[in-house]
Amino acid sequence: MAQAIALKAEERQGTGTGVARALRREGKIPGIIYGGKNEPQPIAVDLKAVNAEIQKPGFFSRVYSVEIDKTKVQVIARDIQFHPVTDVALHVDFQRVDKDSKINVSVPVEYINEDKAPGLKVGGMLNVIIHNLEITCPADSIPEKISIDLAGMNINQSLHLDAVALPKGAKAAHPTRDYTLVTIVPPAGEEKEKTEETPAA
Repeated sequence: MAQAIALKAEERQGTGTGVARALRREGKIPGIIYGGKNEPQPIAVDLKAVNAEIQKPGFFSRVYSVEIDKTKVQVIARDIQFHPVTDVALHVDFQRVDKDSKINVSVPVEYINEDKAPGLKVGGMLNVIIHNLEITCPADSIPEKISIDLAGMNINQSLHLDAVALPKGAKAAHPTRDYTLVTIVPPAGEEKEKTEETPAA
C-alpha cells in the first residue's frame, strides 16, 4: 500500500441525532467504515483532524490508516456531509481498501506551464473542463494529482484524455464523458467581433 495518513478514531456506540449532537459537543463527528468482508463499523473521529484533511487537495483520493482501539484499517474517504448553513462537517464515510483493491477515485488535475502556451500569451483564455478526473486504479498507487502540460497550446486547441499519461494500472473511469480536458478559447472581445461581422443569412 502507499504510505497511509494516520487518523485516530473510536468505536461509536449508538446512532441517531442525539448521539451525533453529543459527539459534536466533544469535538468529534460521527462516521462509518464499510466495505470488504467485515460489517459496517460506526466510528467517531476528531473534528479538527478531519477539517485539516478536508482543507488539503485530494481528500477523496488519499489512503488513511484509521486506528481504532489499537486496530488499524486502511480506508479512503467516500463521502462527507456538511451543515447547510455553517458548513461544519457532520458525518464522514470511509471505505476499506487493501493492496488488491481496485477502486474509483476522483483525482485533482493540475495544469502547468501556462506561461509556455502561445495561445495564452496572445490573449486567449484557458477553459478548464475537467478539474478532477475520475480514474480506476489499484489502492496502493493512487496519484496525488495528475499534471497536464499546456506548453505549445494555441487558441482553439484542446487537450484530450488520450494525450495524458496515467499511472501504471490506472485508467479513466469515464473516458467518453471526460475526453476533452481543457481548451484555449479566443478572447471574448474577438468572439464578439466575429459574430458582429458575420452577415445575416
